[in-house]
Amino acid sequence: MTVNKVAASVAAFLTIFTAVVATAVLLVSGTTLAAEASVAVAPEVVSWGMMAAAIAAGLSAVGAAYAVAHVGSAAVGALAEKPELLGRVLILVGLAEGIAIYGLIVAILILNRIG
Repeated sequence: MTVNKVAASVAAFLTIFTAVVATAVLLVSGTTLAAEASVAVAPEVVSWGMMAAAIAAGLSAVGAAYAVAHVGSAAVGALAEKPELLGRVLILVGLAEGIAIYGLIVAILILNRIG
């Protein structure tokens, strides 16, 4: 394996690990918050809302990890041949990482909606 593929694999693993941990934390906190929910919001709504937020954040992070792994390894290969492409490569990696940011925004909107 080349250094590029190892670095991309490590970055993808760390992103997926972070997504799994964040999803687990949201799911566990959803069940505890559902039990403590006020009368205005049913506990089932809080529980399903937490699950939806966890899925939105987790799956978008997994998708971003997959995209960054592939775009990042291709970007490092392109930079090895033509270093003047740095600006374009950073934009492409940033666009791939934007997927996770969109999922986080959706999760925050869901959490704000349920209370």
